[in-house]
Amino acid sequence: MHKKSWMILFAFLLVAILTTVSYANWTYTVRRGDTLDSISRRVGVSLAQLRSWNGLWSNHLRVGQRITIPTQTSTASNRGGSRAGVDRYLLARLVHAEAGAEPYSGKVAVAAVILNRVESPKFPNTLAGVVYQPLAFESVANGRVYTNPNSDSIKAAGDAINGWDPTGGSLFFWNPSKPVNRWIWSRRITAKIGKHVFGF
Repeated sequence: MHKKSWMILFAFLLVAILTTVSYANWTYTVRRGDTLDSISRRVGVSLAQLRSWNGLWSNHLRVGQRITIPTQTSTASNRGGSRAGVDRYLLARLVHAEAGAEPYSGKVAVAAVILNRVESPKFPNTLAGVVYQPLAFESVANGRVYTNPNSDSIKAAGDAINGWDPTGGSLFFWNPSKPVNRWIWSRRITAKIGKHVFGF
């Protein structure tokens, strides 16, 4: 097999593995100062659910303890409709990885682009499908998407799920100071927020 064929095969296998992983629940490692209540608010999961999923009888946690975060994955019924079933934590992880240093509205804008893709017939119709689409996001390729998001990224994901879209419905975002495919400049630009440009 030629080198290019091996690379394509590897990319498809990687996407298949990542898509499988994306439907699993995620773990959060408890840090100093965390409480079950603060984790519950940060990830948008009730205290009762966290206790149930982790077999906890009290709110006592220890530093380094791993907590399972139950997730919900959006389905095809989301297309053109409700965003209520979207996996907020997965969305927040992508926002954190792609826009961690951006202003708050820039974080919301990145989350909105992802959700706009889920609802567009041009992209996969699940959040996991959009996030793990081959070569779509640098942070998925380099593994940054697997870091725990901060509270701003989680809140921004929630605001986008609730309907805030500073981009006006954009399907793309990119950083003009980084090397990008020339094709992206053929998109109609709708907004510039922080270091990112947004467009159709």
